[in-house]
Amino acid sequence: MVSAEEKQVMEPLQEKILEQTAIDMESKPATVTCFIAERSAGTKHDFYSEGDYWWPDSLNPDGPYIRRDGETNPDNFVEHRHAMIRFSRIVGNLTSAYLLTGDRQYLDPVIKHLRAWFIDEETRMNPHLLYAQAIKGIATGRGIGIIDTVHLIEVAQSLMKLEEKGAISQKDLNGAKEWFRQYLTWMKTHPYGINEMNATNNHGTCWAMQAAMFAKLIDDKETMKFCSDRFKNVFLPDQMAADGSFPQELARTKPYGYSLFNLDAMATLCQILSTEDDNLWEYTTPDGRNMKKAVEFMLPYIADKSTWGYGKDVMYWDEWPVAHPALLFAWMNFGDERYYANWANHEHFPENEEVIRNLPIRNPIIWL
Repeated sequence: MVSAEEKQVMEPLQEKILEQTAIDMESKPATVTCFIAERSAGTKHDFYSEGDYWWPDSLNPDGPYIRRDGETNPDNFVEHRHAMIRFSRIVGNLTSAYLLTGDRQYLDPVIKHLRAWFIDEETRMNPHLLYAQAIKGIATGRGIGIIDTVHLIEVAQSLMKLEEKGAISQKDLNGAKEWFRQYLTWMKTHPYGINEMNATNNHGTCWAMQAAMFAKLIDDKETMKFCSDRFKNVFLPDQMAADGSFPQELARTKPYGYSLFNLDAMATLCQILSTEDDNLWEYTTPDGRNMKKAVEFMLPYIADKSTWGYGKDVMYWDEWPVAHPALLFAWMNFGDERYYANWANHEHFPENEEVIRNLPIRNPIIWL
């Protein structure tokens, strides 16, 4: 039985989802092995990306790159990132179509993509990010590259839904879970992962968001508890100001986009981990910081961006806001219709690459 709340979420999405599945059903898997990264220090099975804000030095063209915060270098290698986003979108969309209709025709293509990325020896991605966010002349990879795999969160959530519905074989499920188990172990033990875990801004949030989701998939309760504690004892007191803002994101050259991104990440973390016994949506620090304040801080600026008084983003100012998952998840937990209205009235299917890259939660149906 579909609840009234679920109908409200499905209504603005269903037509477009089913329209897109006609394309997704015919889309062949394309993993990292399909795109050779010539500057990568790894193998064809290793994910590779380059630091977004790093550029050639005009005074030393052959030397190490230099940083220009907030300005994306269009000559970076992005094919692996795009392939992963495509994978996430196809799996999330087809799983959504299956959940909407119960039609099992949507399942076979999902399984093909899952096998290609996680199981098949010829095409699978190695379960680590040793070569992500590399910088020419400086680093073959960096811990902050772990943020690139935020797009696997909805793949993991889709797997949980397919398992719940008995819509995936045990062999395929075990193979995919083993990949996530190995990747989560790497995230928790490699210096890159440990550095990212300890990041004091959106990177730390995104590490926990991923770790929580992957741990939930493989039933790693210890890691889930660690992420829950981190939200309460680190993120709320150290990242959030008393008014609900995120000062470190406001200090960036794209304060609006980064504030939205960190809000979405924190809200998704709450959505992944909250239970009746440990509800992160309701948790409040002794000095009054909580998720309600964070949502309320950004809500007026999502409703009317012209009221934003913290500086205009140096790039992609016009592309935000969209239908942010923080508003949907907040509505699902608090019941405030303002949150739903602002989610429903914005773009649900953005096309801009930068927006998609910073919007890892794009398939609300799989979260119902």
